Amino acid sequence: MARGLLVWAWLKKPFYVQVRFSYLRMKYLFFSWLAVFVGSWVVYVQYSSYMELCQGHKCKDTIHWVPCFITCDKYRKGVIDGSACSSLCDKDTLYLGKCLSAKPNNQVYTSIWGDLEGVIKCQVEELVHYGLGTEMEPRKEAVLFNKPTKGTSMEKFKEMVLSHLKAKVGEQANLLDLVTLMLSMADSNKDGHISLPEAKSTWALMQLNEFLLMVVLQDKEHTPKLLGFCGDLYVTEKVQYTSLYGITVPWLMELWIPSGVRRSMDQWFTPSWPRKAKISIGLLEFVEDIFHGTFGNFLMCDMNARAFGYNDKHDLKMVDMRKIVPEATFRETMRDRHCETDKDCVYGTDCLTSCDVTKRRCTPEAIRPNLAKACHALKDYLLRGAPLDIREELEKQLYSCLALRGSTEEMEMEHSLILNNLKTLLWKKISHTKDS
Repeated sequence: MARGLLVWAWLKKPFYVQVRFSYLRMKYLFFSWLAVFVGSWVVYVQYSSYMELCQGHKCKDTIHWVPCFITCDKYRKGVIDGSACSSLCDKDTLYLGKCLSAKPNNQVYTSIWGDLEGVIKCQVEELVHYGLGTEMEPRKEAVLFNKPTKGTSMEKFKEMVLSHLKAKVGEQANLLDLVTLMLSMADSNKDGHISLPEAKSTWALMQLNEFLLMVVLQDKEHTPKLLGFCGDLYVTEKVQYTSLYGITVPWLMELWIPSGVRRSMDQWFTPSWPRKAKISIGLLEFVEDIFHGTFGNFLMCDMNARAFGYNDKHDLKMVDMRKIVPEATFRETMRDRHCETDKDCVYGTDCLTSCDVTKRRCTPEAIRPNLAKACHALKDYLLRGAPLDIREELEKQLYSCLALRGSTEEMEMEHSLILNNLKTLLWKKISHTKDS
């Protein structure tokens, strides 16, 4: 009897193992299939979005489905005009190259314009004012070039420009100089007159925060040169390296890299320390340029590393200035914003005010100045690989910079002192090297 049971057990065991193995194999195959299906779906969605976004080469045709690119139709019909229109639409000397867009409301392409390498930009922003608390909405093509209307006199257009710039940058002693600068830019063929199509293009461009800032800072070293425009499409000089640090990887690989690994990779792929110091000096100089500059103070509301780039001489160049806003406009908008907590009083990622819980309104004062945000972006960048003889002093100055708060007169003096001390420390260390 016992012997029979042993034989039965021996015969039964392989069957049990076989069933268990089959179950595990089916389970493995199911989850493998599920992973492949989900992964394929993600890749398909990303690829479809990318292909739909990156079809700027069709801008010479009528493409009403792309909300930001202005068709050559409008130029040929006499609705718009600008210094880049003829090259783009008639002479075929302005070419669109690689798509650099990440979002549909900010289309960016490399370009070749004759012998010049450039970048073509076309943004989708609000028409009337900064809606700092809301998402951007695509502009409606029907109203994009509706101002100024036919019959508007030059004096009336000048008044429109003055009123708009005053709303953007606030009351400035030299506001008329900015108006003159904008009208000079509007005269794209430099014939001494501004045609209605030129005026319509200029008015559309004036709604774009980055374009306004580029005009304001055109004589500054760290602002890419404005090469031309057509409608609300504009061309700037190309910046060779388009991120403060890090490495660009194909978008397909980007999907699968964990954020922690990505941050470590960014720090691995940086220039030598003297070159990083020179780039950092450039960022500090840019902060200085927009801190009580010629046409008022501007706030940097997104200090992402990909907002800054540099050229082959390691001079800092701004890549994305969409989230640099006039302080006057920022204060006015935040003053009217309803809030429950401080989290409701944020614009971009880096411009914060506090919530007055008694009034349920945000206070207008930005908590952190531009310099403190720049130092936060530069801290790890500069301390990694810093020479031992200045590391301690550099760290001390960076932490003093990070502690800056508010915008009182006393803070402004401290702001200038810390900024000058940092620039002096870095420049003194690299001034004798070939990288300087």
